[in-house]
Amino acid sequence: MIITIHVAAARNGVIGKNGTMPWHQSSDLKRFKAETFGKPVIMGRRTYESIGRALPGRLNIVVSRKPDFAAEGVEHATSLEAALDKARATGAQQACVIGGAALYAEAMDIADRLHVTHLEAEIADGDTFLKAIDPTVWKVIEEHRVDPDEKDDYPMRFTVYARK
Repeated sequence: MIITIHVAAARNGVIGKNGTMPWHQSSDLKRFKAETFGKPVIMGRRTYESIGRALPGRLNIVVSRKPDFAAEGVEHATSLEAALDKARATGAQQACVIGGAALYAEAMDIADRLHVTHLEAEIADGDTFLKAIDPTVWKVIEEHRVDPDEKDDYPMRFTVYARK
């Protein structure tokens, strides 16, 4: 099974502020849906809480160390490995890690691909950051720039990295 990470990050590495994404990028949300629809998505509890519901059309697996965690429309796993086991059990070809920072950091060591939306902006006062992408480990295999329109706050680059 292919493991992918899906993340949007500002130029200064910010991925969150006060439990939310501190921007609105409609083009990125459409791309995220297209890339993850029909596939298992794995997220931490706080990411799930920031979304506020299960994402439709996907098996939602929430990683929480709390053994009594339960939420409508999601499966619970106590570790990333347990979440990946649940995804594998479905016969899925791909599992998508969608946040937060701790899961991204852990999954970075085992992921096959990174799908990164690079916002071409610095976000002040962010409190959650993406670990730097190591160019000795990852190579760009696809990239295109998107100029902002009335539905996007900032210009961005959609970049796909593969493990070298």
